[in-house]
Amino acid sequence: MNIMDFNVKKLAADAGTFLSRAVQFTEEKLGQAEKTELDAHLENLLSKAECTKIWTEKIMKQTEVLLQPNPNARIEEFVYEKLDRKAPSRINNPELLGQYMIDAGTEFGPGTAYGNALIKCGETQKRIGTADRELIQTSALNFLTPLRNFIEGDYKTIAKERKLLQNKRLDLDAAKTRLKKAKAAETRASQLNSARLEGDNIMVNFSYMLNFLHVKWLKSEQELRITQSEFDRQAEITRLLLEGISSTHAHHLRCLNDFVEAQMTYYAQCYQYMLDLQKQLGSFPSNYCNNNQTSVAPVPSASSNVIGSSALTSTSGLVITSPSNLIDLKECGGSRKARVLYDYDAANSSELSLLADEVITVFSVVGMDSDWLMGERGNQKGRVPITYLELLN
Repeated sequence: MNIMDFNVKKLAADAGTFLSRAVQFTEEKLGQAEKTELDAHLENLLSKAECTKIWTEKIMKQTEVLLQPNPNARIEEFVYEKLDRKAPSRINNPELLGQYMIDAGTEFGPGTAYGNALIKCGETQKRIGTADRELIQTSALNFLTPLRNFIEGDYKTIAKERKLLQNKRLDLDAAKTRLKKAKAAETRASQLNSARLEGDNIMVNFSYMLNFLHVKWLKSEQELRITQSEFDRQAEITRLLLEGISSTHAHHLRCLNDFVEAQMTYYAQCYQYMLDLQKQLGSFPSNYCNNNQTSVAPVPSASSNVIGSSALTSTSGLVITSPSNLIDLKECGGSRKARVLYDYDAANSSELSLLADEVITVFSVVGMDSDWLMGERGNQKGRVPITYLELLN
């Protein structure tokens, strides 16, 4: 029973406080009540915190769009994050494109020019996909997570204390209003009591009213002191939290540097992958070019040792050599030493895997495809593509 009485009293007190704040807030909006203004420093800190929150949210959301353009995938990742479960690994677009290219190249035949080129492009796309995945993981850990922690952690605490400060200010202004009204009522009663009125009963009633108003005035003063103390204390707590925004900016700056470094690494990897791919595609002989290709003119070779005595230069700046020296080798027979230009992975047991810059022995076999020679390295022997070789004197 006592617990119930206590709960009822607390509920009534809370309801009274809420009503008092609502009345004070409404009167302030209507211009019928005075409002205690916060000091300029605190107002500036509040404005800075709000600005930081708004722009942090915008940067965070747009970074998520940049790293994961698919909105459905972002929603799925958000749901798994809220469920505290790991999102299933999915193949990204470069990896998917790379796999399609590799499958197509395998279907067309790794020994053909187009098939081999597709396989090389597919491998490069898959490397780019792996680099893209690493960029997403690094950025999420070093950049997005700190921003999200600020929005969902530090700023929520600031917003909570700011709301509490607003309530304490409303309590303070309501107490000021009540004290002002109590003083005005006591002054009015004193004026009436000092007037010469007939009858003892009237004088007794006025004396009683004066005592009552004086007690109420003293109570209002005590309430004002308490609310003022609570307001000052809450203002100090809020100020200390808001001054931490500068430290937040410094921390986010370090995170931004990490994000830029991750992007720099990613783009450097992609550039190197594509540069290597261009070199590999540029080593294909001229008879691999499209017959409808225009703006192509023969250019003399810079060295007689390079496979091919002439080169084809397209408008894109791609140089493609012609394997005339190797054709001569096929016609005259015999064997020659050749340097490997690029790495080559054997597609089957009849081929020989190659490493860039190694020197092997090559010779022609009657009936072999014109694009291939037999390569020999120690006891290992197998077919090798002529576009990966440079004859040595």
